[in-house]
Amino acid sequence: MIAIDKTLISEDLLEKKFVCDLNACKGACCVAGESGAPLDKDELSVLDSVVEAVKPYMVKKGVKAIEKHGAYVIDSDGDYTTTLVSPGAECAFVFFDENKVAKCAIEQAYYEGKIKWKKPISCHLYPVRITKHKNYDAVNYSKWDVCKPACECGAKLDVPVYKFLKEPLIRKYGKDWFKQLEKSAALHIKSKI
Repeated sequence: MIAIDKTLISEDLLEKKFVCDLNACKGACCVAGESGAPLDKDELSVLDSVVEAVKPYMVKKGVKAIEKHGAYVIDSDGDYTTTLVSPGAECAFVFFDENKVAKCAIEQAYYEGKIKWKKPISCHLYPVRITKHKNYDAVNYSKWDVCKPACECGAKLDVPVYKFLKEPLIRKYGKDWFKQLEKSAALHIKSKI
């Protein structure tokens, strides 16, 4: 583990390779699973504030789900998550492009300048998951079979998880934190040689 400020970072972020390959996985991380995307409490009001601007990008069953249940729910673990279309189905904010790739309606609205929030940080950071503890955040790589194509693509391109996730890691922890992570990564790689 690597300690930076109030975070403990798994060495997997430095060692594992990862680059999303949406043509291969079809955005399965937005479709598979038992719960929606985890949400920080401070994201709840943000999500509520963007829902109307995002609705035009959503599919009908996604809109129906959030109109019935709200933009987020509390899952079986007691955590806030985005609403699913139905139990075990895709996130309510998913739409499918012409190649049947699951994409995020929130992110699409952001790219088109309709909102200023890109998407939940848990989505932006995936495959990294953060577990909040009393005095620190545990920053871990989450291995999931649906991301096998991303691991293969990352290995082929030789891109470690932390480099692939530079933008969201900076969004979450800041530029100085990321610079420290880069220094730790260089020392870690050197120690492995």
